[in-house]
Amino acid sequence: MIEEPKPPRIEGDELIIETQSTTERYDVKYLVSALLVFVAKGDGSISGEETAQMLELVKDHFDLQSAESLEIITNAVEDIADNPDFEGLLKDLSPLLSVEEQEDVAVMMLKVVAADGRRDVQELEKFQKAAEIIGIQAATLHRAYDRYFAETQA
Repeated sequence: MIEEPKPPRIEGDELIIETQSTTERYDVKYLVSALLVFVAKGDGSISGEETAQMLELVKDHFDLQSAESLEIITNAVEDIADNPDFEGLLKDLSPLLSVEEQEDVAVMMLKVVAADGRRDVQELEKFQKAAEIIGIQAATLHRAYDRYFAETQA
């Protein structure tokens, strides 16, 4: 029997998705990791450089141990493969991000796109799609691009 999920709800800094038998909780760390994986996988695979970049970004941004960062990234990779409505999950999680956090995430996604030395069109398209999914406004994206270029040109 396929269980229908109840409508998702936000409690504090978590998204709660329930069915009759399970409850899943997703937080901002997971959302950010999932967005990075979503963008990195845009060209069909995730390179070693992209993986290393994602691990470092999540570890530093959330002040985590390397093992915890790896676990969150691994969960996001598995969920992308297993969840046909992954974009819906990301959209449901988007209210957890403030405008400032959206800008931070956009900068992080740009770093992942550039991590392997190539700026693949597919990854840039996934970056734009991720920005749309979580509702990043044009002005916030502009600030993110400015920050990214300032940080990488220095």
